[in-house]
Amino acid sequence: MSSDPGATWEPAEIMGGLYGDGIIGLKGAFSTDFADRLREDIEVLYAEAKQVPGGALPRGPERWYVEVQPERIRGFVEIVTHDWFVAVCEAVLGPDYRIVEVGFDIPFPGAADQPWHRDFFVPEATTKGRRLNSLAFNLTTVDTRQEHGPFEVAPGTQWDQFEGCDKGMFPPKHLWPRYIERAVQKLPQRGDISARSALTIHRGTANRSNEARPVLVVGVDAPDATNAAHHDLQATQAYLDALPPRVRDHLTYRVVDRLEPVVQHHVIEGLLKPTY
Repeated sequence: MSSDPGATWEPAEIMGGLYGDGIIGLKGAFSTDFADRLREDIEVLYAEAKQVPGGALPRGPERWYVEVQPERIRGFVEIVTHDWFVAVCEAVLGPDYRIVEVGFDIPFPGAADQPWHRDFFVPEATTKGRRLNSLAFNLTTVDTRQEHGPFEVAPGTQWDQFEGCDKGMFPPKHLWPRYIERAVQKLPQRGDISARSALTIHRGTANRSNEARPVLVVGVDAPDATNAAHHDLQATQAYLDALPPRVRDHLTYRVVDRLEPVVQHHVIEGLLKPTY
């Protein structure tokens, strides 16, 4: 998809992409200046998180994930009120979708190929109901090149089920040829946004460049999903009072007097001891 200020987004096209390939995107949704400010925020927040036990979780060698409070991200409101973001959420998750996670992933130089995986266990809504009840939105802060170690996804594999692994997250190695054969590498540029099912089998690849590749993540649930239990989305009352209702009413949050470091609990153990 390409950005068009006058565009209307067809639910059938959105659902066809996410129920089919498991990932869709919008090119040029934001300006490159917007992406550059986002990177500035991420660099500050990463430096802070590294000083807090549990503030930055490893996702493999030289790869880290950090959760943050929405009010620490300039442009958060612009992201979650973008017409495409709203249209995707409503088409797939319904009008009462909930924003449950804000964070970022940073593969630094030296980050290795991850094992094929999905980000959490497959819920019954998907295994039995054949329905997606969560989405992850990604915004890159660099113009991704091959040497950056781009995100690699195996389209259509959000429906895969397999035995012999914890919670159905890590496919056994004898199935890897299926994902290698289907693999598509994504090379988003600053200002692009994507939406995907985190159940679609994917991996980060080796960063052989001399710079990091920070990516913002916004996680969104349908009302019946339970991913909020893995996160701690905080907001001060002053921030909430300043938010437009169309943002505030979709947040799942904990009100705090002052922002606290986010100590993370969603450790993906399989990414820490892979065979590279």
